[in-house]
Amino acid sequence: MRREPAGDVGRAKEMDETVSEFFRRTILKIPMTEMMTILKTWNVLSENQLQTVNFRQRKESLVQDLVLLCEENRASLKDAALLDIIYTQFHRHQKVWDVFQMSKGPGEDIDLFDMEQFKSSFKKILKRALKNALTIASKHHQIVKMDLRSRYLDSLKAIVFKQYNQTFETHNSTTPLQERSLGLDINMDSRIIHENKIEKERVQRVTQEIFGDYPQPRLEFAQYKLETKFKSDLNGGILAEREEPLRCLVKFSSPHLLEALKSLAPAGIADAPLSPLLTCIPNKGMNYFKIRDK
Repeated sequence: MRREPAGDVGRAKEMDETVSEFFRRTILKIPMTEMMTILKTWNVLSENQLQTVNFRQRKESLVQDLVLLCEENRASLKDAALLDIIYTQFHRHQKVWDVFQMSKGPGEDIDLFDMEQFKSSFKKILKRALKNALTIASKHHQIVKMDLRSRYLDSLKAIVFKQYNQTFETHNSTTPLQERSLGLDINMDSRIIHENKIEKERVQRVTQEIFGDYPQPRLEFAQYKLETKFKSDLNGGILAEREEPLRCLVKFSSPHLLEALKSLAPAGIADAPLSPLLTCIPNKGMNYFKIRDK
């Protein structure tokens, strides 16, 4: 029988405690209302084991019972990571996701890689930096971070792959502005009514040409950084003498920014068409912009 050195035994015990702590922290952050659903999705603890657990006790005690079951099943660090991934999927809108663009070298065909082969290659080279692992395993030339962020993964995917003809989550506490009545009660003659009708039809047509007749992908903000030199015909002005450009930051925020922008002109809040800086967001795949003097 081979005897493990004392140091190795100590390290193994420490690793077990580390894994148990990982389980404890992950389970602790799962809301009680979602606990059973997430654990069943995880599928590491059996149905019979879950039935032995009292889910009405204090959460700290519940977490301890679940961690003991994980230890009983010899759940691994991989299982702990999977549980954390499942929890993140349930709460993916609580994080802001960055988008990266993958590209191949000049002259190389852009094709879809085999996912099974990708998984195999990725595991073999995971010990390298994550970015390098993704690049090599997917057989791409480079990965570049895009100026696009959101909490909504489905919307990010729709923007990147130009898949707009789908249903996105809406902010249920808001109503599209074009559906609201402005509550104006004004007596107008027939000519004014006719002109207003023509203008309204023009605005609706222009809005549809720009935004389409499909639901907009969901973004929460668009940010614009402006750098410009101060221009003045007056001599001796302090701002005109500045060598450094003037910098300012403008940020538009909304629970559903693109739908809000789409609603502005029909509601009479803005002229149609809107500025290209606002309407180009889906086409350019950006919601972070830097504007500099030419």
